[in-house]
Amino acid sequence: MQEEPMSIIDSTPPDGVPAAVPERTPKKAALASFMGSAVEYYDFFVFGFVAALVFPKVFFPEGNETVALAQSFATLGVAYIARPVGAFVIGHFGDRIGRRNVLMFTLILMGVSTFAIGCLPTYGMVGVLAPILLVTCRLLQGFSAAGEQAGASSLTLEHSPDGQRSFYTSWTLTGTQGGLILASLVVIPIVALPDEDLYSWGWRVPFWLSAVVVVVAYFIRRRLHETPEFEDAKASGTIAKMPLKPLMRNHWRDVLRVIFCAFIAAVSTVFANLAIAYGKKMGLNSDETLWLVVVANIVALGTQPLFGKLADRIGRKPVFIYGALSSAALMPFYLLSMSGGNDVLMFALAIATFSFGYAAANAVWPSFYGEMFATRVRFSGLAIGTQLGFLVAGFAPAIVTALGGVEEGGWVVISIFTAVVCLIASAAALTAKETKDVPTAELGDKPTTARNLVDH
Repeated sequence: MQEEPMSIIDSTPPDGVPAAVPERTPKKAALASFMGSAVEYYDFFVFGFVAALVFPKVFFPEGNETVALAQSFATLGVAYIARPVGAFVIGHFGDRIGRRNVLMFTLILMGVSTFAIGCLPTYGMVGVLAPILLVTCRLLQGFSAAGEQAGASSLTLEHSPDGQRSFYTSWTLTGTQGGLILASLVVIPIVALPDEDLYSWGWRVPFWLSAVVVVVAYFIRRRLHETPEFEDAKASGTIAKMPLKPLMRNHWRDVLRVIFCAFIAAVSTVFANLAIAYGKKMGLNSDETLWLVVVANIVALGTQPLFGKLADRIGRKPVFIYGALSSAALMPFYLLSMSGGNDVLMFALAIATFSFGYAAANAVWPSFYGEMFATRVRFSGLAIGTQLGFLVAGFAPAIVTALGGVEEGGWVVISIFTAVVCLIASAAALTAKETKDVPTAELGDKPTTARNLVDH
């Protein structure tokens, strides 16, 4: 059934007629979040793929291949330094002026910074200025990404009906998978080019193509209205002037919990970036390792909404913890299959590890984390908590590479690292309250006092 546009609160209704109640539009919100995340993470994953396969030769001096790869992975991690900064800034405005307006800003910023990367000079052209410019663009990407998932998750959660919040918010992260698939499909033919073409102009094309995706997502997202919860908060005058103050006063435990739960995101960077480099070391072709990522993410497009539905039935915590522990258990088998010579087994383990393991936690965290916070601080709480936790994910490839993760036998280092972050995320999740049956209006509810409502 086609959804009607959300009605706008009439601040001056006729006498005796109540103000119109904003309608929830979960399908529109889920689509807008899906497309926005697809754009943001198309850009983000293109950078990750090219950082693993091309940047060591394009933006860094010739020499030790492992050192160049570690430096390239460090630029991948640099964005995660900007993300906490972006979380505080974008989270503040997301809770002050609304989810939709801020999400339009993050979309445009990511598109501009990604297109600019495709225009950068190489190390051979300008020397050390090349990696400096690359890092600058990467910082802008990180600043933008800091608000995208938190804003999209908040927006979709607040548009969703009680009892279906996990299903609808799962599409935010399914959009991330869509962006990765699109990035992979664009990069695969590029890396198959002759080296002369690949290292001269070929690597630039995926960054330039981001402009097309941004335009499509922009027109989808601009048709979406603000959430009913935020409009109600604005109408009642309960929007926080400085969201950080009530967040830290009433929800500091939730912020810490989200930080440690968000360590689970390191599984994605290990799977999508580090495993590619390890597979290449084991003798796999670049396009074959990329296809592992593509196929696993295509399957995850179907499994993540199902895990979202499951979380609406049995709860967020069991699904999230299952996803974390199964990722830890399956990762060593997936990595070992890369040197086994059995392509069918390798693809089956890639799908099992990602699509039926990590995808469970990935699908559920937007609702699981978002439901810990009240409306007036939800954007800030989600953004700050996740981005501080994502620092581990951002630097995982550089850290594990430095520890020998892409050398012979490196599967042991990668597996231990994955197990540690998954166990930390699971332990943090165990401390959370189950919120599947809590009405949206009561999420993150704290005792109402004058101190809670006034931010001096």
